[in-house]
Amino acid sequence: MKYKTFRLFAGAGWVLLATNYVMAQVLAPVTPLAAPGATATVEQSRSIDDWLMRMHEAAQKRAYVGTFVVSSGASLSSAKIWNVCEGNQHMERIETLTGAPHSIFRHNDQVITFMPEQKLARSETRESSGIFPELPRPTERRVADFYQLRQNGIERVAGVEANIIELVPRDNLRFGYRVWTEKKTDLVVKLQTLGTDGNVLEQAAFSELQLGAPVKMDQLIQLMGKVEGYRIEKLVLVKTTANAEGWALSEPVAGFEPVRCYRRLVNAQKSPPGNGPLQWVFSDGLASVSIFVEPMDRQRQVGKSSRLSLGATQTMTKQMDPYWITVMGEVPMATLQLFANRLERRKP
Repeated sequence: MKYKTFRLFAGAGWVLLATNYVMAQVLAPVTPLAAPGATATVEQSRSIDDWLMRMHEAAQKRAYVGTFVVSSGASLSSAKIWNVCEGNQHMERIETLTGAPHSIFRHNDQVITFMPEQKLARSETRESSGIFPELPRPTERRVADFYQLRQNGIERVAGVEANIIELVPRDNLRFGYRVWTEKKTDLVVKLQTLGTDGNVLEQAAFSELQLGAPVKMDQLIQLMGKVEGYRIEKLVLVKTTANAEGWALSEPVAGFEPVRCYRRLVNAQKSPPGNGPLQWVFSDGLASVSIFVEPMDRQRQVGKSSRLSLGATQTMTKQMDPYWITVMGEVPMATLQLFANRLERRKP
């Protein structure tokens, strides 16, 4: 089983929501920063939660068309994005401009990815869009305990004036972020992920952007429904719990809380309920980590424990008989190691 993160193509909202979050901080009174490692005050925590909520609400009200470019190490990819919102309806279309042709359509939580070279259309329902950051649940975690916010000036990006905000981690278990947000609309126009040494691991930015573009939702919906000539592959996420599946962490990783757990089934009507890899997702409110569990394939996986860094995305694999474990996230490798070391098999 191959796992891959789509920082660009998981949905343009990934960047959009980051912008709205930090833009809300610009508009709000500045709270003095606590020392690294210190626990945030109640006021700081409430302020960040409020900014997150405002960011999520604002993310559903922007219409635009733009070209988005992501650079990660020596890799460079780009896509054209159409985004429109009407009432409670959200629609986006993403066309890759580099690599193999792909078209991704999202209508609310329904996603179809068209791969014309393979004549394949992959359909799925995403309860969470994979966007950054996720909205924290009340009392579940305090983002302000693990990140500080800093204003860092103004700069032009894609022809618009943008505020620059930094989210600085308070420990070495997570990366930092530098975000450029368009001053009038709160839209993220540029985002950098920063390593523990402050170097840029990955950068995503609009190279051109048309705000308030006349995008027609009904036209995008019609295009999304044109599946003639494509083989349909349906990915189903079956909700479960780690405890029910017989897995646990011996102790938590600071700041990261479990947010969901499911089995990933392809063409579920042909797959027994217990089959399919398990995915257990954790989040600190900004960064996320996934633990994938699948049966060992001894011909393919024996002797292939590995670590891989691709821009901000870190991946490690290990054998845990009779299972193969993959831990992936946009966090330092040491954080993934903690998850891997603390994963335990228990009786369901």
